Amino acid sequence: MATVPDSKDWTWVLERRCPECGFVSSEVPRDQIAALVRANAQAWMGILADDPERLCRRVHDDRWSALEYACHVRDVLRIVDERLNLMLTLDDPTYQNWHQDRTAVEDHYDDQDPDTVGAELSEAAATLAGDFDRVKGAAWERRGTRSDGSRFTVQTLGRYALHDVVHHVYDVTGDLAALGS
Repeated sequence: MATVPDSKDWTWVLERRCPECGFVSSEVPRDQIAALVRANAQAWMGILADDPERLCRRVHDDRWSALEYACHVRDVLRIVDERLNLMLTLDDPTYQNWHQDRTAVEDHYDDQDPDTVGAELSEAAATLAGDFDRVKGAAWERRGTRSDGSRFTVQTLGRYALHDVVHHVYDVTGDLAALGS
């Protein structure tokens, strides 16, 4: 069975606690975004150190495997960094739409090498964290607009992205626990 495309508008996580993973993005101090991106990448390194066979198994036919989620997180980090840099260099840019489910299929997330994905995820996290480290003063309030009309500041973009990657650690650790050892 194919994964079920996520069509939810997750921007509500900027205003309230996520009932699934418990993350409260509005409580994240903006000067901690970079550190939390780095910490999340470390969590993924631990996940990707698991048995490659387990990483590729789907616990639920309609959801990604741990490896596929790791690929998604790597790409989220890259996309957010592109959007962050657009916001810091252009006035109120509109981001191109990203079809995450199409990307998963076209880039064969299910066939990628966990070690390579780990290295790429680490690199993407380091780049994004470094770019957030350089944001100062009024730059935190620079704006950008997603193709669906959702508006972000640099600060809310960082918080939104953090929820995404934290939530997927929550998804994957539960799935791997369900697989047993």
